[in-house]
Parts: sequence; C-alpha cells; structure tokens
Amino acid sequence: MKHEQKPNAFTIPVRIYYEDTDAGGVVYYANYLKFLERCRSEWLREIGHDQADLLREPGIAFVVRSVSLEFLKPARLDELLSVSLEVEKISRSQLFFRQHIRRANPTIEGGWTELVSGKVHVVCVNPVLMKVTSIPALIRTKLETLQ
Repeated sequence: MKHEQKPNAFTIPVRIYYEDTDAGGVVYYANYLKFLERCRSEWLREIGHDQADLLREPGIAFVVRSVSLEFLKPARLDELLSVSLEVEKISRSQLFFRQHIRRANPTIEGGWTELVSGKVHVVCVNPVLMKVTSIPALIRTKLETLQ
C-alpha cells in the first residue's frame, strides 16, 4: 500500500529495533530525529550527491538549523515505518523540508497512521569555517527542479 506522494517527495522504510526503544517499549523520541536524518541523507544520495563527496568537492555540508516536530503516536519494536520528506523551499543557502513518519494502517482511509510530523530547516555551510555559504549553482539548480 502506498501513500500519495508529491513529485518533490522521497520515502525510505525504517524497521524499529530493540536499540531504538525506551524502557516503555516505544521508540525513544530522539531516535525519530535519526530516522529523519537518514531519510534526508538517502534523498541526497538518490539525487546524485553523496555527503562524503560534497565535503571533498565542492567543500560543503548541510547542517540542521532548526527542527519543529509533533509526536502524534508511538512506534514500537519490529514495526516497519515509512519516513518521508517533501522539499518545501530552496533558497541561496537553505533547504526547508516537511517530514513525516508513518505506519501502514489498512483499516483507515488513506492506509497510513501519522506518527511524527514536522519541519526541518537545513543550511549549507563551509565545513572548515562552519559558516553559512551558498549552495553551489549546479547543485541548487538541480534541487530547485524538485520544489
């Protein structure tokens, strides 16, 4: 079962392991940030930009500036989740994402239960100076086609 995706969306599956859960048997809240990061990293790779390569040439990194999340329902051990992103906006040096973590639920309309929903603001930096820098034109042009 698939949830409806926009052309600027990307999704990866994430399985919940014992190490992801807290003493109550649910995913520890900070681990959702790891799942969201994994999705953004895989999205970059999918569009042709490995983060290690970006560090070498052109010498940039993408770092999180802010995160706003709503924790709606818990995820539990062994569940298979869908972690997705939508590119909301791209500027000279910034990327704005809408991200979701969902669990398949064939008993409801749409087939998915929203577990976590939020916005992530990422900036391009020079990793040596840790200062904001422009996204290289070739990469920005490619990213802009995904908006």
